[in-house]
Amino acid sequence: MVKRSETSGRLDDAARAGWLYYVAGRTQDEIASSMGISRQSAQRLVSLAVAERLIKVRLDHPIAACLELANAVREKYGLRQVDIVPSDPGAGATTVGIAEAAAAEIERWLKKTDPIVLAVGTGRTLKAAVDQLPAIECINHRIVSLTGNIAPDGSAAYYNVIFSMADAVKARHFPMPLPVLVTSAEERETLHAQQLVRSTLDMSAQADVTFVGIGELGIDGPLCVDGFLEKGEMMELMDNGAVGEICGWIFDSEGKLLDNPINERVASAPIPSRDTSVVIGIGKGKRKMKAIKAAVTGHQINGLITDEEVAEYLLT
Repeated sequence: MVKRSETSGRLDDAARAGWLYYVAGRTQDEIASSMGISRQSAQRLVSLAVAERLIKVRLDHPIAACLELANAVREKYGLRQVDIVPSDPGAGATTVGIAEAAAAEIERWLKKTDPIVLAVGTGRTLKAAVDQLPAIECINHRIVSLTGNIAPDGSAAYYNVIFSMADAVKARHFPMPLPVLVTSAEERETLHAQQLVRSTLDMSAQADVTFVGIGELGIDGPLCVDGFLEKGEMMELMDNGAVGEICGWIFDSEGKLLDNPINERVASAPIPSRDTSVVIGIGKGKRKMKAIKAAVTGHQINGLITDEEVAEYLLT
């Protein structure tokens, strides 16, 4: 009969323990019971299996490619965090995947124990994410809107998300009591000087984390479709180099805010400082590629949730 050497025998035991733990999904107590050893011995054998490289973990799943893309995008653009979801070629303009990822990140922040200020922008994708949130009680947090909640015709702006958040999240909510766009820079200054508005603007500047949608421009873009800009105004903006917007603030291909009459009429709060706030932009798909690239290039945002297709575009 061939006898095992002490070293070989221990590695055999380590391999068995490692297999039971990583492949069979057994707990260390269950491994100890099945192998007739103590829990401490089982723990040491599992550790030995890893140390001796008897166990090799390989993430063989599409999400592995997403993780690699996220790391590459983060390093290239100097972002604080990036989350990439798989692309679905047949999904078109749906928010499936990205809305769930954004909701998970919002929920992670809302579950923090220390009080935070969470700022939110507007947009279809962001609203879809908020609609995914479970009921959360976080009364120590403050949630503030960066954008006004009044549409051009005086009705409530449909894609302003703070009221949707109030349905699920038990916290103090602070809407921006303004139109999205006003008639002139002078009117904006007058409205921003009001005490109620001023306190909301000051709070938004203190945001610990900010979630914003990234909007594309064009006559079929959100600003035109939702009636905030006329087609002629949009075409003039694009002729002057505009490629995207965040909370109504319009920027060029380098991510710089344009010096134009439209930006002078935006009543939204300024995007919180990227030095003190994690500003996470949310958007996916071909239509938003140029806007997203401009936003990360010009550091309008320092965090990004998007899909593989956009990530690959950002890296080429």
